[in-house]
Amino acid sequence: SRYGPKMPLAVDCTAELIRCKVLDSSGRLKSHELILSYGLALVRFVNLITERKQKMVSIPLRQLAREVDIPIWVVDLRHELTHGKLPRLALCRKGCDVVLDWLRKTYWSRQLGNNLCEESEDEEEEQEGVEASAELDNDAWE
Repeated sequence: SRYGPKMPLAVDCTAELIRCKVLDSSGRLKSHELILSYGLALVRFVNLITERKQKMVSIPLRQLAREVDIPIWVVDLRHELTHGKLPRLALCRKGCDVVLDWLRKTYWSRQLGNNLCEESEDEEEEQEGVEASAELDNDAWE
């Protein structure tokens, strides 16, 4: 929250996607409302993550997604959410899970590996700390 408008995209996207999962598990929203919530979060994710790779000449989203290892079907899901009829809730949930996993691997694991390990004199202890943090992170996401 201290970043304000300069919030890292990965943090902002993660927060939106987790908010959708929490709303989903609360049982307070109807299926249609959940699709819209997941849909907005997924559209924002694809748009924001691929936007930084966009050049002066417009490059197709599918190509940009390939460059950053976002599954093409997630881009297709974003296209349906934006231009087509709304997809099924199960597909939105799956998209959310895949995107959160992508964020975990691409962003959060690096943050844990670089910033949350205590510095030690012995490099082996440091490596063990990184591996332990990664295992805890994997358990939390599962």
